[in-house]
Amino acid sequence: MKFVCLVYGEQKQISAMTDNECMAYDQSLRDAGRCLASEALQPVHTAASVRVRNGKMSVTDGPFTETKEVLAGFYLIDAADRNEAIQIASKMPPASVGTVEVRPVRELTTTTGQRRQL
Repeated sequence: MKFVCLVYGEQKQISAMTDNECMAYDQSLRDAGRCLASEALQPVHTAASVRVRNGKMSVTDGPFTETKEVLAGFYLIDAADRNEAIQIASKMPPASVGTVEVRPVRELTTTTGQRRQL
């Protein structure tokens, strides 16, 4: 079962972490066949939020909401169930300074019932 682990934290604390620590854990997940994809994100000031309402687009620099914790990156993992995904997330280095949200991936299906192939 696929889960996305969204890494949130205060930009200053997340930026203070070394890439080596995160990359080592990422590699251990890949070696175990658990990591399907992972990426760190650029700082929040590089983001743009896009909304379309009544056919009109609006773009706002930065995140849509004001918050201390920002989305810093993600892991897409394969786990047997929610409990195993939570255990994997608890060992992610950013969990020690921020929050890792664990959420199951929902497969998209067409109106004919076909599942999307990745």
